[in-house]
Amino acid sequence: MIVLGKGIGFSRKKEELIDENDVDKIFIPMSESKNEYILELIDDIPLAFFELAKRIVALAEKKLNTDLNNNIFLTLTDHLHFALDRYQKGINIANRLYWEIKNYYPKEYAVSMQAVELINQRFDVSLPQEEAANIAFHLINAQSEDNSTDSLATAKMIGGIVNMVKYSIQTKIDEDSVHYLRFITHVKYFAERFYTGKLMDEEDGSELYKQMWALYPSAMDIGVKVQDYLSKMYNKTISEEEVAYLGVHINRLMNKST
Repeated sequence: MIVLGKGIGFSRKKEELIDENDVDKIFIPMSESKNEYILELIDDIPLAFFELAKRIVALAEKKLNTDLNNNIFLTLTDHLHFALDRYQKGINIANRLYWEIKNYYPKEYAVSMQAVELINQRFDVSLPQEEAANIAFHLINAQSEDNSTDSLATAKMIGGIVNMVKYSIQTKIDEDSVHYLRFITHVKYFAERFYTGKLMDEEDGSELYKQMWALYPSAMDIGVKVQDYLSKMYNKTISEEEVAYLGVHINRLMNKST
């Protein structure tokens, strides 16, 4: 077990009991390698980064109204240290999914922009706003019940689906409309379910699927294009039920496009 807290190790001896009121975070490594990783972080990274990560996590939990996975405290600390090291060495690593993160995860991105401001103030640097997308990845992953969910892969899938739908509709979509926001929300949850194996799997006899084809064939045609795209890109065929629900949101977009 590893515990962290301000001044928690000061003037203490081996095997001395620690007051639980002095403890900020408790980590119970699942393996010896994980234990070594944490010890290396504590040994190599200045305390200022741990304190800053703690502030950012507290800010995120308040703004997002959720409890983040404890692992973010260490992974974010490591990231902040690495980001500042890259900045000081003049190394810029572009985030190819900056646009997707900014637009599909606006709450996490907004918190991360505040985090960048905190970093710049604390270390008197000028990290670019693109760094907010990198921090947002950590916030997104820390909210997932399944820690195996990869926010990078999820954002990439969201972008692929959204771009295909936009191209297929071929008319301008009002991205400020409630229908677009609902569509984005649906695609986000779809992508998360796709990667966690929680997709709806009813394939045959879906009444909604039949009804959607009868009422909104154009929207369903685009839904099938998305189905084909996912099959080719990820070697996995989504069910008729999933296609039907995509069709519902696509149809709303088509009716509200200009």
